[in-house]
Amino acid sequence: MKYAACIEYDGTAYYGWQRLSHGPSVQAEVEKSLSKVGNHKIELTCSGRTDSGVHGIGQIVHFESDAIRDQKAWKMGCNTNLPDDITMRWIQPVIDDFHARFSAKSRRYRYIIINQVTRPAIIYNKVCWFKDSLDADLMHQAAQMLLGENDFSSFRAAGCQAKHAMRELQEISVSREGQYIYVDIIANAFLHHMVRNIVGSLFEVGKQAKAPEWFSELLEIKDRNQAGITAPACGLYFVSVEYPVEFDLPKVSKPPFFGF
Repeated sequence: MKYAACIEYDGTAYYGWQRLSHGPSVQAEVEKSLSKVGNHKIELTCSGRTDSGVHGIGQIVHFESDAIRDQKAWKMGCNTNLPDDITMRWIQPVIDDFHARFSAKSRRYRYIIINQVTRPAIIYNKVCWFKDSLDADLMHQAAQMLLGENDFSSFRAAGCQAKHAMRELQEISVSREGQYIYVDIIANAFLHHMVRNIVGSLFEVGKQAKAPEWFSELLEIKDRNQAGITAPACGLYFVSVEYPVEFDLPKVSKPPFFGF
């Protein structure tokens, strides 16, 4: 039987989602836990890999198992064996046609900035601290220039393994609530470091070192060296994935913090 599951995690202690031989990963922890519950080796396919330090709210995975377990046993057993910074939010059987990655219509990320003079202590690894004043309205204006299907080479990591840089950015917004600035992005798919590179360039507009129109220039020149820095991983959250309605997957309820 094929199952889909939703995984939430704090990425601080991990080298990213993907299983690695040289360091801890979220995938390895979840696979180890599920393998104990199913009493056989289980390998996961995810909806989108996240980098070291990036957090997940609604990472979707699928796997197959012949073990006879109900949904409660899978979820409770998995969570019992997982470390405290990873949890399975839900699990359910899916039809054979479902694929966590290839069935996805879009992915949503949120980047969280705390814009204040003093460095945060309690949430230091959950947000990106930016001490200089940022104009969120100008950042939002700049971000709108990325909408649609474009070549995002200027926002692509040097080591990105994607075959091409064309992506469809469906929604993007920058909003402020007190000292917090939120960058919300929905696209059909993302390039390596794409969100963090977009945010790093938005910093330049927010502190008024660049005009919003600079983002149109960045799309045209297709040169990563001309764009802004790669923003820190700690502010990035993989929020959710949209799938066709026929798969009937649960909607992920948003945790009540940082405006989710």
